[in-house]
Amino acid sequence: MNKKNMLAVVVALSALAVVAAEKPNIIFIYGDDIGYGDISCYGGEVDTCNIDTLAKEGVRFTGGYCTAATCTPSRYSLLTGEYAFRNKSAQILPGNAPLIIDPARPTIAAFLQDNGYKTALSGKWHLGLGSPAEPLDWNGQIKPGPKEVGFEYSFHMAATADRVPSVYIKNGRIVDLDASDPVQVNYQEMVGNDPTGLSHPQLLRLQADEQHAKTIVNGISRIGYMSGGNSARFRDEDMADTYLNKAVDFIKANKADPFFLYFAPNENHVPRVVHERFQGSTSLGPRGDALAVFDWCVGRLVETLKETGQYENTLIVVSSDNGPVLFDGYWEAGIERTGTHDASGPWRGGKYSRWEGGTRVPFIVTWPGKSNPGISDAIVSQVDLYASVAALIGKKVPKKAGQDGLDLLDAFLGKTEVGRDYIIQEGSGQIAIRKGNWKYVPPGSVTERGGIGVWISTPVEEPGLLFHLTEDPTESNNLAALYPERVKELRDIIMKVAPEKSVGETKLNKKILGF
Repeated sequence: MNKKNMLAVVVALSALAVVAAEKPNIIFIYGDDIGYGDISCYGGEVDTCNIDTLAKEGVRFTGGYCTAATCTPSRYSLLTGEYAFRNKSAQILPGNAPLIIDPARPTIAAFLQDNGYKTALSGKWHLGLGSPAEPLDWNGQIKPGPKEVGFEYSFHMAATADRVPSVYIKNGRIVDLDASDPVQVNYQEMVGNDPTGLSHPQLLRLQADEQHAKTIVNGISRIGYMSGGNSARFRDEDMADTYLNKAVDFIKANKADPFFLYFAPNENHVPRVVHERFQGSTSLGPRGDALAVFDWCVGRLVETLKETGQYENTLIVVSSDNGPVLFDGYWEAGIERTGTHDASGPWRGGKYSRWEGGTRVPFIVTWPGKSNPGISDAIVSQVDLYASVAALIGKKVPKKAGQDGLDLLDAFLGKTEVGRDYIIQEGSGQIAIRKGNWKYVPPGSVTERGGIGVWISTPVEEPGLLFHLTEDPTESNNLAALYPERVKELRDIIMKVAPEKSVGETKLNKKILGF
């Protein structure tokens, strides 16, 4: 090679290095039902050493929030940059619900794809599949779905592990489906002759409440009825490995291109049936074992990035879709085995509720060599990731997207502790607000799981509840009567942001939740 050609190669390689620096890989690792206090660097009793290492190398937020205390709304907000309460369909979905993201609205995946990124989803979806205009045919090409909203590659389940159909879907088609054994799904009435938890309880290896006692798959009854697809049905024990391997393969296949990976494992959503090698690995029972699996998956992804030389050029976000729940339909000793472990940390409540434990979650952002490591008290939300990623690559957020998010890139990288002025929190169809150290819960009620088979609904009368979180993390001392001007200030913000949610009772989708 002559000097001129060598110089050209050097220039080309330098240009590629500049592009790589401008477009780091981005990975969202999105846990399920993992609470603020579930991670050991937040005080949890399960050793999550891999996540702790990311926290030491990046920024660990004490005021990091998902947008809602349930899964579908938070996932909607994460991908769209829009509060889920603006979309009436963004509530906990059955497994046969249509897609609730308008393909015309650019998600963060579509935005990054348009800017040269390879994009992939591996794990839980739960944002609907198909069109509301016509019944979904599970046995052909399933669309619209992840591909139509920006994921070039997708390997996922339709909803949750406790909802049928209990199959994997790859790029719009059910994996390993036998055409002679077509899949049918129904959430209103039984289809086919498969045994259910109610008709054949002797076949169960995990007892469940009535809502979760429909079609039995892998010895576990689910929500909803399913027939067919026997060759395609998943084994719960293999799920974490399956999703992880797909994510690892994607990382290895994209050494030359910037990529966005949305890795959304099942852990630790019910049913918590982990691989045999993890069973009994913690003192907390299946729920603790699932936390250990989640941490192991994080470690394997980091190992892969290091093996392929991509670690230092990858922005990693680790968080959860909502707060914890110890019992959620299956008798697995989540409550009995919890001991002194507090899944919500110092905060009150958990999944489903407007209390802090419903939406304040683990939130860690790491970009090796670019983050200023430390612990940040800045208030940040997952709804801000879209705008912040856009700033990271020097692009504007597209129109009709990300309107509720803020560019908090400097906060995410630890360059400032200035975050949001206030945060909106949604729980069971109603909202609350935190501004600074003040938390306001408007009139209505706060719904939460109170134990095995028990739902607790706490009525909230006028003028609502006001708490000072620094002094009262358990939200026990209502100060509304003492600080009416503070109540008005926070209520006025809610009226501006979400006037339809400002006062009164909003009906929860009780049929889906099952109480």
